[in-house]
Amino acid sequence: MTELADAEIRALNEALDDEYQAWATYDQVIADFGEVAPFRHIREAEARHIAALRTLFARYGLAVPENPWPGRVPRFASLTEACAAGVAAEVANAALYDRLLLASERPDILGVFRRLQAASQERHLRAFERCAQGFGGGEGFRSGEGAGRFRWGQGRGAGVALRVRRGLPT
Repeated sequence: MTELADAEIRALNEALDDEYQAWATYDQVIADFGEVAPFRHIREAEARHIAALRTLFARYGLAVPENPWPGRVPRFASLTEACAAGVAAEVANAALYDRLLLASERPDILGVFRRLQAASQERHLRAFERCAQGFGGGEGFRSGEGAGRFRWGQGRGAGVALRVRRGLPT
């Protein structure tokens, strides 16, 4: 087994900590607002990101730290506020991986970092931007006041709500 440089170990730990924090934050949003999009899907993606990083830790014989973030992440007054924070977090994530990619030349580490950065920028960021604009990631949820309680297409007036959302006359 090839030994990692200190900079590579720090980069792996920083990446894992960032993914842990994202998972815990999105898990807290779900605890507060219910299984709402895009948080439920992105939380699952963060778990896959954590697993990919843990694979690298195992490959290089590194101890995997526990997630220190559950119960230590911000809580949000509304789903819209949580989505806006998600946008900011995914933008920061891109900058983080830009920096971490400089810490190693190993193809396996670079490959994982690039895939995680791409998922953040190509999928998570777009979903949070849609959510922050009032659409729950295109999955039938509306954000804003009372979010998590009303789902498009359910309850009284669902037909009218769907027509309004689609820009059709009521």
